[in-house]
Amino acid sequence: MKEITKSAALIAAASGIVFGAVTPLTASAADTSLKWTKCTGSGLDPRQQCATLEVPMDYARPGGPKIDLALSRIPSEKPSARRGALLLIPGGPGGTSLGDPSGKGQKLPQAVRDTYDLIGFAPRGNAPSTALSCGLDRADLALSKLRPWPAPDGSVTENMSNARRLSGDCARNGGELMRHLTTKNNARDIDRIRAALGERKLSAWGVSYGTYVGAAYNEMFPQHTDRIVLDSNDNPDPVRAERAWLAAYEAGVEDNFPEFAKWASAPGNPYRLAGTAAEVRPLFLRLAARLDREPIPWPGASPEELNGNVLRQTMLDSLYDPDEYPTLAKLIAAARKGTVPPAPPSPPDAVMQNVVAVGAATVCNDAAWPRDAATYQKGVDASRAKYPLTAGLPRSAMVCAAWPWQPKESPVRITDRGPSNVLLVQNKRDVATPLSGALKLRAALGRRAVMVTVNSTGHEAYLENGNACGDETVSRFLATGERPRRDVYCK
Repeated sequence: MKEITKSAALIAAASGIVFGAVTPLTASAADTSLKWTKCTGSGLDPRQQCATLEVPMDYARPGGPKIDLALSRIPSEKPSARRGALLLIPGGPGGTSLGDPSGKGQKLPQAVRDTYDLIGFAPRGNAPSTALSCGLDRADLALSKLRPWPAPDGSVTENMSNARRLSGDCARNGGELMRHLTTKNNARDIDRIRAALGERKLSAWGVSYGTYVGAAYNEMFPQHTDRIVLDSNDNPDPVRAERAWLAAYEAGVEDNFPEFAKWASAPGNPYRLAGTAAEVRPLFLRLAARLDREPIPWPGASPEELNGNVLRQTMLDSLYDPDEYPTLAKLIAAARKGTVPPAPPSPPDAVMQNVVAVGAATVCNDAAWPRDAATYQKGVDASRAKYPLTAGLPRSAMVCAAWPWQPKESPVRITDRGPSNVLLVQNKRDVATPLSGALKLRAALGRRAVMVTVNSTGHEAYLENGNACGDETVSRFLATGERPRRDVYCK
């Protein structure tokens, strides 16, 4: 859900349980007969191969129904230097790394591509793995509806109503798989992938929600992990394991909006909105309030009006990447004149249905959410007073407030017990996974980790910002295992 915009846009352009009474599976018990064939699809590196792995839908019943996981790989470019496999763990929940060996994997330096087979996958529920859908009405696929923006007066009544409707659709249309999407099961799937690859240990590069999955894998299967890079890091709070990502937007927007304001007031900027950075925030807040009262029709958009929450959602999306600042600036400029720009393109409905279902199931199954409106209303009121840019969203009620099932097991608790093989890399200004949350993961891991903080803006750090200090530190660790002795700040 966290990266629903990014994941959908990108799509559109073997383990045992170590908790409970289930007998762990060994590598020898796993399916090691992966059949690699040429991948279908356009824009892929001709070297990329694809395979399918069967895993239990419910690890408490390993002999029960099975689901498929779609895998991809590009083998090491220098077999004599090969160390093992590097799993690319996507964000989301709802993201896939199936195309990443051909994509961001090719941005890795040669030494890293020589050291590893690059492995991508579509996590459980994500097409083309056995896919999930809630069968939502098309109107409910609008981002400003999926993100629980309160009403203009701050009321959460409609959010609670949306939660009941959406969760009801998921319960009716999602099937049994809907109940078995969790971070712990994602980690168990990863160990099945490791075993099927024939690897004794697995290295990984996890991004965003993938950092929580990667940390969970290292917690649950420490004996099977090699070099672990966690990039753009989630708050690992075990009580608020999944609610923390929504709450993080309070800090994330406050960290990032000043950068947009400086850009939007810079002389010579063709999208300049104001003479000084200090003028941009009140300008935005006034415009959002006006659109709350007087929405502008927006044919072809989803929804087909520009209201205050659509503007706020556009702000949130644009702060993920400074390259998206013009999108927000153009919308602000048009709305101030009472007009709208051309309607933005939307991902195919089938893609959105899949991404939304996977995000909802994972977030809601991982940890129990409050179910009473009063709890959310109290949080929203406090958040709106302190963080007006996000208008109460970070503490509002999403689909999990009415989820029909309780979690089957407790969330992963990240600890400082285990191998010291983790390197965290983090932008200083990240709207979705802010530095304040990343520091909590760093503290939870203790001696197991070292953290590289990069003085950059946006979501995703490694190989994304042209910061030589940060990129070289991570690349050196992946290629050689050399890790800084202490935390590093890269200017």
